[in-house]
Amino acid sequence: MSKKRLSKLDAPKILKNDERIMNENDFIVSKTDTKGFITYCNQIFMDMCLYSDEELIGANHNIIRHPDMPRIAFKVCWDLIQNKQEFFGFVKNLRKDGGYYWVFADITPSIDSNGNLIGYYSVRRKPSRKALEVIIPLYKQLIDAEKRGGMSASEALFGELLKKNNTTYNELVTSLQNM
Repeated sequence: MSKKRLSKLDAPKILKNDERIMNENDFIVSKTDTKGFITYCNQIFMDMCLYSDEELIGANHNIIRHPDMPRIAFKVCWDLIQNKQEFFGFVKNLRKDGGYYWVFADITPSIDSNGNLIGYYSVRRKPSRKALEVIIPLYKQLIDAEKRGGMSASEALFGELLKKNNTTYNELVTSLQNM
């Protein structure tokens, strides 16, 4: 009998305002296939999200997607990594108990010897607290825009922000993490 793959539908429904902060030298590591199903996770990942390796391996990575994350953030991520480009970003993750933790994520496409995309490799570390002071209200604005006008409204708002600050997405997240 095969085990049930966990998905976003299995994520906690009751959220708690209980943040767990990563240690300065911790790195969360995971690998997924091209559909986002977890093929590898390290112990720090399990410790932070409170899922076991038996629960995580084979589960969709979106099991830890926190509802406070704007959908546009994941669109930017998927657009980059599906085009074999690296993604950096701030992500609020959902723990199994309904709490949360923030990470600064680096997601890299895994490419085989023939140049085919075969999965993704992600390393997450502790985000700058100063960066989160900027990111948290920004994400709230983007979610509010999505509620009013869908993904296109959020994307337009984010594009305006980048243009207003004369910066690119990568320049923005890098500068925030270095605060």
